[in-house]
Amino acid sequence: MRIAAGIEMLELHWGSMTFCPTVLFDHEQWVLVDTGMPGSAPAILELVKHADIGQLHLSAILLTHNDIDHIGSLPTFKANHPQLNIYAHEADKAVIDGKQPMVKVPLARLAGLLGALPEKTRIEFEAAFVKPTKENVTRTMADGETLPFAGGIKVIHTPGHTPGHVCLYHVSSKTLIAGDAMVIENGKLFGPREALTPDMTTALQSLKKFKAYDIETVICFHGGQLQGYVNERIAALTDGI
Repeated sequence: MRIAAGIEMLELHWGSMTFCPTVLFDHEQWVLVDTGMPGSAPAILELVKHADIGQLHLSAILLTHNDIDHIGSLPTFKANHPQLNIYAHEADKAVIDGKQPMVKVPLARLAGLLGALPEKTRIEFEAAFVKPTKENVTRTMADGETLPFAGGIKVIHTPGHTPGHVCLYHVSSKTLIAGDAMVIENGKLFGPREALTPDMTTALQSLKKFKAYDIETVICFHGGQLQGYVNERIAALTDGI
């Protein structure tokens, strides 16, 4: 779905679930925000192709945080594009580099996921996250930094869901890429899912940072996009906090 010039929201189906990675692009390159579950890379590339962006050069991946449904296909993208720049916040870097475990994925579930993957994909995943030989993150991004993609992307550090969770604000379209800081269900905007958010208090406090931005559209990795009165809807989530 084309949100505005330079920004495309993908609808990625994985089993019974739908995830919404975002693509940022200009006339030369495209940048992927979050990579989906392990094994999702071919489907993402097909969606990018149908969006008429696939002929451009994939230059970077921006990771909103370290959950497996956001970093799962990173190893495949890295294997196929060795020169990719991988961006993440410093506080989530150790998990993304495979130096710390993915705390929200029990070992039994991880083993089941890996066992269901094609051998090549499983080997790539294990080499990146289970027995890494090198770091995955090539560049950290900091709160308030502006990244030079699609006319400018503002980084907003929003800890709580994970320590290094970030949201990304596409300046020209006034679009907030929210990662898992918020979700959309039945057309309504909610805060992060409490069962998957270790520090819910901090996560809700983080939403107050959005007051500084004029937001016309929000893209949630779980739930898709929402337009209209976005700042007011976010303010209602933190009312009384």
